[in-house]
Amino acid sequence: MIDGAQLARSIRARVAERVAEATGTGRVPGLATILVGDDPAGAVYVAAKRRAVREAGMRDFHRRLPQQATQSEVAAVIDELAADPDVSGILLQLPLPAQLDAASLIDRIPAAKDVDGLTTASAGRLARGERGLRPCTPSGVIELLDAEGIELRGARVAVVGWGELVGRPLAQLLLRRGATVTVAHEFTDDLAAVTRPADIVVVATGVRGLIGPEHVKPGATVIDVGIHRTPTGLTGDVRAAELDGIAGRLTPVPGGVGPMTIAMLLVNTLQAAEWSATPYTVPA
Repeated sequence: MIDGAQLARSIRARVAERVAEATGTGRVPGLATILVGDDPAGAVYVAAKRRAVREAGMRDFHRRLPQQATQSEVAAVIDELAADPDVSGILLQLPLPAQLDAASLIDRIPAAKDVDGLTTASAGRLARGERGLRPCTPSGVIELLDAEGIELRGARVAVVGWGELVGRPLAQLLLRRGATVTVAHEFTDDLAAVTRPADIVVVATGVRGLIGPEHVKPGATVIDVGIHRTPTGLTGDVRAAELDGIAGRLTPVPGGVGPMTIAMLLVNTLQAAEWSATPYTVPA
């Protein structure tokens, strides 16, 4: 099992050290989280992110808006935070209530403060290989693979899932590292034909138990990004117990990719704060 929780603790400790150093200069990073509505899962996720921010010594800026908030009201909050020099990064928690256009609101976040890496500008920088803030979960996957000493250059990687949060940006990051990447999705006819030859299989579909032993060659590394609540606890997109003795490495659920997402959010917030001292590095 790949211990994502341990690696995440190590990364968070390193971030806290660098924040402590920055505190002496008066440039303390600050993350602004925006929660719109009454989604209980969203509230839990935001609370965890805010707790991590405070534990790292960063400043915690939070805005809570009602379920009935209008597009212009949310936009005004984003614009206020974008103009605040004390705010290093802005995170708009998804999903949003149905009356809101998430894409246009996300694109109001300046690229230099886009710690989720989801704006059109950030996606363009990733595609072109320019410096910018990358989506947290894909970045966490890369960190996990690097920590395990898994060579990406020349590796065959199957990314199962083509979502804008994980699958597509992860494929771009892997390509930049020299991997040969195949992306599978709901229209893929023979999923095993794509995943079985792969040295690394990353699954981010939101389909519980999709991947089993028929999809994985012996010794392959399997990264499970999915998380699902069941009566017996949390599980992922992979039937983990069935891969015992087959997969060479496997991320558990929980304790695998999940902790890395928040760790990389802190890394992005710190990076945004450091880049703000040289504003031409990442244009707004």
